[in-house]
Amino acid sequence: MSDNKIRSTPSKNNLRKPVVLMSMGAQERKGHDYQVMTHKYIQPLVEFSGCVPVLVPTCCGIEDLEQYLDMADGVYLTGAGSNIDPALYGQENETPNKGQDRDRDLFDLPLIRAAIARGLPIFGICRGMQEINVALGGDIYQKVYAEPGFNDHRENPDDPVEVQYAASHSVRPMAGSWFAELMGKDEIQVNSLHGQAIRNLGKGLEVLATAEDGLIEAIHAPSLSPFLFAVQWHPEWQAAKNPDSVKIFQAFGDACHRRVASRNNRQAA
Repeated sequence: MSDNKIRSTPSKNNLRKPVVLMSMGAQERKGHDYQVMTHKYIQPLVEFSGCVPVLVPTCCGIEDLEQYLDMADGVYLTGAGSNIDPALYGQENETPNKGQDRDRDLFDLPLIRAAIARGLPIFGICRGMQEINVALGGDIYQKVYAEPGFNDHRENPDDPVEVQYAASHSVRPMAGSWFAELMGKDEIQVNSLHGQAIRNLGKGLEVLATAEDGLIEAIHAPSLSPFLFAVQWHPEWQAAKNPDSVKIFQAFGDACHRRVASRNNRQAA
């Protein structure tokens, strides 16, 4: 744990820690099917957001979705090695050799809509940002690297992980936005490990930041939710060493703590 983590958030208002749902993904190992979540996504949520992660299997359908949401104060949609099924946004599959996770697709899209209906804070990273867009009727560039005018945003698969997750390009927050204020500067440096990205925005979504080539790198939905925020890069990677990442996770944590306070106020009324 780093010295600059949130230490007092749960106790400063005498509130319980927020519960945050994290949907897991499918992985096959030696003939066995697993539901998994990478440690790097969990650590900054605990360390900087002051929240309690609840890992949710996506392989069992949505029968218990509302029960999961009843316990939740936030939803955190992580990245993954799989792509969203293009049929869910009206396209043919242009990357048939890339893995998919249909169970996660069919769990997360209704999860997002239901969480918005409840006013829950939502934070998405990479695949999570694309899920939010698809859930709200948007679509995806399946091969950004083949689109005229865009750079290749993929990592080199032969590089060591430290190089893959190193800063790759700049991102510019929209001037005057809350995100620009949060970052406190006109430009930030981010990593880049994705072959797909948002094409047309879903209903209610707005652009918060773009890459040098104009690709959408961050979104929010102020007309839909008090806090719905997602980024295309990976702020979870060694977040303790990146002040910009710390700010992002703290902002999500603050939104979840406000949700706890609001719930307590309603119960006390």
